[in-house]
Amino acid sequence: MSIITTATARLADIPVEQNRTDAVQAFIKQETIFVDLATDDGLAGMGYSYTIGTGGSSVLALLNDHLLPALPGQDARNVEALWQRLFARTRATAVGAITSLALAAVDTALWDLRCKRAGEPLWRLAGGHRQEIPLYDTEGGWLHLSTEDLVKSAVAARDAGWAGVKIKVGKPHPAEDVERLRAVREAVGSALHIMTDANQSQTLSSAVRLASALEPHGPFWFEEPMPADDVSGHARLARATNVPIAVGETLYSLGQFRQYLEAGAASVVQVDAARVGGITPWLKVAHLAEAYNVMVCPHFLMELHVSLAAAVPNGMYVEYIPQLRAVTRTELTVRDGRAVASDEPGIGIDWDHDAIDDRRVA
Repeated sequence: MSIITTATARLADIPVEQNRTDAVQAFIKQETIFVDLATDDGLAGMGYSYTIGTGGSSVLALLNDHLLPALPGQDARNVEALWQRLFARTRATAVGAITSLALAAVDTALWDLRCKRAGEPLWRLAGGHRQEIPLYDTEGGWLHLSTEDLVKSAVAARDAGWAGVKIKVGKPHPAEDVERLRAVREAVGSALHIMTDANQSQTLSSAVRLASALEPHGPFWFEEPMPADDVSGHARLARATNVPIAVGETLYSLGQFRQYLEAGAASVVQVDAARVGGITPWLKVAHLAEAYNVMVCPHFLMELHVSLAAAVPNGMYVEYIPQLRAVTRTELTVRDGRAVASDEPGIGIDWDHDAIDDRRVA
């Protein structure tokens, strides 16, 4: 047996490591919601989710008021049953970001327990396809950075053996975006993958024009060109351009991903474990994408996603945005441009609990 004896949650604010801007917002801080579970067999599991500036206290309230009280006395081994039970308790607020983020914090803690109980790392227990996964860099591509800064970062990534970089698009005039991409492409050559990300800033007509203007410079994908709820618009865009369309960081359920894949509106799936409700639904999305022969390149959370992307056969990339170094004792292992999943039993993150408590929000 592995009966849950205690279930608690806490909120900590982690400052961003550098300025991060895109076409619609700035990354203010990482409001990080932690869930701690203990079981009667002496194990402890820790899970987390996040927001980029607002809503963390709402996620914490949902956990404390409705989800965590249902966990003591339950068997932590029954991860799927517990996810479904908690989802049913929040049916009136699902599907939505706050509920998914709360579910994710619990679900990752349950997976942490599952891996520790089995004595296995997450990348193996979630599928075990491989232990390493290619990295692409986003940290050197924010919208406020100069063209010179973009070029410098991209060249450094290429020289370090990384396979890709991302640059944000959505400048006031599309010609600025084109010039920035052109400069990076000319500096790094044809082999480096250059992803572009509009962060939902475009209309269908502007997205078609921008994709056409970017295409001669070889973008590897065009990410979140339009609002995430516009499935038909993304499908029409996908038919109008040869640039692959990437979506998923602001989708919150398996069903939303199914709609995109059925419509032919996504060539790359960027499912985020926190925003989709945890590791349990993340794996379902990854396998759904596999059935459509679509690659998975998860959004953010590189410390967790390295293990998940490595676990599945259609994992293609992990996005490099370091954000947990202030509250962890070790960093993501990078070898020859590839992220290496931890072999330690659990979800693979070595938390610094004192540092978390120092940043705890009362």
